[in-house]
Amino acid sequence: MDKTLMLSLYRDMIRIRRFEEEAARSYSRGKIGGFLHLYNGQEAVAVGAMSAVEPTDYIVATYRDHGHYLARVGDMNAAMAELFGKVDGCAKGRGGSMHYFDVAKRFMGGHAIVGGHVPIAAGIAFASKYRGEPDVTLCFFGEGTANMGAFHEGLSLASLWKLPVIFICENNLYSMGTPLYRTLSVEDVAVRAKGYPMAQEIVNGDDVLEVREVIRHAAKRARTESLPILIEAKTYRFRGHSMSDPAKYRTKEEVKEWMERDPIRLLAERIYALGIANEEQLKAIDEAAKQEVAGAVQFADESPSPDTDTLFDDIYYEPDHHEQDEKIVPLEKRRQQASV
Repeated sequence: MDKTLMLSLYRDMIRIRRFEEEAARSYSRGKIGGFLHLYNGQEAVAVGAMSAVEPTDYIVATYRDHGHYLARVGDMNAAMAELFGKVDGCAKGRGGSMHYFDVAKRFMGGHAIVGGHVPIAAGIAFASKYRGEPDVTLCFFGEGTANMGAFHEGLSLASLWKLPVIFICENNLYSMGTPLYRTLSVEDVAVRAKGYPMAQEIVNGDDVLEVREVIRHAAKRARTESLPILIEAKTYRFRGHSMSDPAKYRTKEEVKEWMERDPIRLLAERIYALGIANEEQLKAIDEAAKQEVAGAVQFADESPSPDTDTLFDDIYYEPDHHEQDEKIVPLEKRRQQASV
């Protein structure tokens, strides 16, 4: 095993865990408004996947997107500032928890509409293929998405047009507070791929190395053969659906069982067994992550709030047929015209 790689994977996962823990504390202190969906327990999926693809590949995430953003972009200051609704956030404080974005790093957003981003991912992959570019698109979502119409539309188009897209279902067993067996007519989400048809694979979502290897092969196939795949990562979220969810629908025994499969703990044990690092060295990595998070909170606190004069920036409308100017006009300009 490559020592640098193993420690890098561990560092990326612990950074996400400590960020999410601080996000929960900041939410409880009233520094974060709106919804907050945490990624605790699922770190191996995002980190394993991002480590297996190229910087030019596209990432499309769902509303539980902090982990994907940090694994891909890595900017903890911009991530925390976005949660705080500040101008230095990755979406200028306009997106919040569910709408992280970084076009330069090809992180094409967290999306709050369940399943709505699946066709978007197919569209991005279509654009890459149309332009003759070798890029692959990764699309992350939960198992609840597998029952949405947009999910089937996206997979159908990806198969029909042979698009270089990797659909990654993070099956954490619960759609909000509803267990999987009450919402899904099949045991595994991956079997849904057979209806299109496309390749499918099930992976242990708590093993970052297994996730990395599966995504690496899928990306190579998508890049060279322009073919989609549906990968189901079996995992578990340690907290409720969102901060407003006490998760009383789960037994303590179930949570304890899955906590023993903590992906960070599993990787640490493997690192110890291989003699790559000792407990003290991993504690140093953890401590560095905690200090980075503390710095991100200070950065977010000191970042200014958006100016009210920018309220209508980046908002567009399309004039109806009664208007002479048929171009799409910034809403701010329309407001100014109306006030004259």
